[in-house]
Amino acid sequence: MGFLDREHSIAPAGWSRWLVPPAALAVHLSIGQIYGYSVFNKPMTRLISGDLKAETGAAGDWSLFQVGLIFSVALFFLGASSALFGKWVEREGPRKTMFTSALLFCGGFFVAALGVSTHQLWLIILGNGVLGGIGLGLGYISPVSTLIKWFPDRPGLATGMAIMGFGGGALIGSPLGTTLMTRFIGDGTLGVGTTFLIMGAVYLVFMMLGAFLVRVPAEGWRPAGWTPVVRQAGGMISVNNVMVDQAMRTPQFWLLFAVLFLNVTAGIGVLGQASVMIQEMFSDKVLGSGNGVTAAAAAGFVGLLSIFNMAGRFIWSSTSDRLGRKPTYMIFFALGAVLYFLIPLFGQMGSLVLFVAGFCVIISMYGGGFATVPAYLRDLFGTANVGAIHGRLLLAWSAAAVVGPTLLNGFRDRQIAAGIPAAQAYSTVMYVMAALLVVGFICNLMIRPIASRFWAEQSAAVPGATPTGND
Repeated sequence: MGFLDREHSIAPAGWSRWLVPPAALAVHLSIGQIYGYSVFNKPMTRLISGDLKAETGAAGDWSLFQVGLIFSVALFFLGASSALFGKWVEREGPRKTMFTSALLFCGGFFVAALGVSTHQLWLIILGNGVLGGIGLGLGYISPVSTLIKWFPDRPGLATGMAIMGFGGGALIGSPLGTTLMTRFIGDGTLGVGTTFLIMGAVYLVFMMLGAFLVRVPAEGWRPAGWTPVVRQAGGMISVNNVMVDQAMRTPQFWLLFAVLFLNVTAGIGVLGQASVMIQEMFSDKVLGSGNGVTAAAAAGFVGLLSIFNMAGRFIWSSTSDRLGRKPTYMIFFALGAVLYFLIPLFGQMGSLVLFVAGFCVIISMYGGGFATVPAYLRDLFGTANVGAIHGRLLLAWSAAAVVGPTLLNGFRDRQIAAGIPAAQAYSTVMYVMAALLVVGFICNLMIRPIASRFWAEQSAAVPGATPTGND
């Protein structure tokens, strides 16, 4: 398997760096399918009853809360594996990492298909959650860090290309999953089992194409005519470096940890249950017979959120270059809190347009938070260890991946168990999300420049250094 090693993937002289973005997109568009996973949730809560239109399942059917654990576990292992395997990824190179990612991510679909056909939830969690989650983390890190090495003259463009792919993965995964389930609905698993098998095979082909196309630049390679630019100091932007172990002793690291955790918590629960939520809040009972949101329309809503998730990564991170990172996060938290407070009102009004528009803005800020936080870290801690610091900070993502969906699904299930109609079961959790964002606003407000006692002795900024983490 030596052809997978880093030394066998070094680009020859004259090789075009513009072949790397398609390789990165092949992987990120595949693993970004996780954002469209909610299209499987409702069918998986009806595997026993087989009635997709019923408000509740039959005895033995899984609850939405139980099924939601798959998404949470996958995102938990994404963040944890990103933080744990970052050094291994750098040592072994992108080809071996992307190859391993493809085997884990796609193999997880095959294990999950077995779980669906035998109605064993733990197998689905093992497949799509644990194996798939580790595949997500490995596949997430490698293209981003590789693109940064190929595009030191345009690091924002480079990371944006990969991060855009991950954010837009649901645009392909959501309609593909819905179409396949409709086609194979008579397979005894409402089409879920067969869909998992086909999607695993399709994504395996695309991810392997990316793995074998990717190259790393030779040591010392630079774009023709490019010279590093020394970063300027000012305001919250430091010209001094803080090493990773020292960074974790600063209050700024933990305040930023809370900022990322709260911003992700408020968005990820919605992404995990978007399909079910819009169908329940705007069902035939609410809008009138025949006017309710169908499964196909809900898949379109998931895809629309994916577009705003993707666009927010470019728009908000670019805006932060002008406004500053701290003011940008102030907007995320203030505007997000207001919108979450208004969402239940939009539901009561039966205004599908305002509901969709509100969540599109919220999810754009969710994506924008991922794209902005590496620059926030670079501003505060300098460039010397920013990749390692970013890796540690991503544990906030893992924690949020558990808390966000658990909050949303837990409140929803308890409300329905108390006899509240499904259309109104999300109101309380929306107010909780608004409160969490207010806390995030306060944490962000408390962030100040790093005290000089934390600076590394060799404090000069590293010209041209860039974050090597992920979103």
